[in-house]
Amino acid sequence: MNFARFNTIVARSIRFVVIAFVCTLLFVSNALPAAAIGSTPSKPSEGSVRLDEVQRKSEEVTKADPMNLEETQREANRGINEVQGDADKDQMYRPENSRQATSAAEQVRDALENVTGRK
Repeated sequence: MNFARFNTIVARSIRFVVIAFVCTLLFVSNALPAAAIGSTPSKPSEGSVRLDEVQRKSEEVTKADPMNLEETQREANRGINEVQGDADKDQMYRPENSRQATSAAEQVRDALENVTGRK
């Protein structure tokens, strides 16, 4: 009987530790998502100006008549997209500025090689 009681106490203790660990992990992952990916904090004064400009441009676009094809292409060629322009393009990870980044074509090729077993 003592052995059965000991097993119950050990099982409850292990269950409590596992539940406490999972709850702590969920809390930390929700509270510190940027720390989980290792991003560097930005300066509030830098981000505000860019966001204000994006918001101003967005409001102008919504109040104006729809752009025709030429206007849309001209705006889109200025940056990442027609509203954001080239804001933060230097901070984005791309194959050109990152050694570990892979393009979509490379990812598809690698996946097909893994499936077929050929290189």
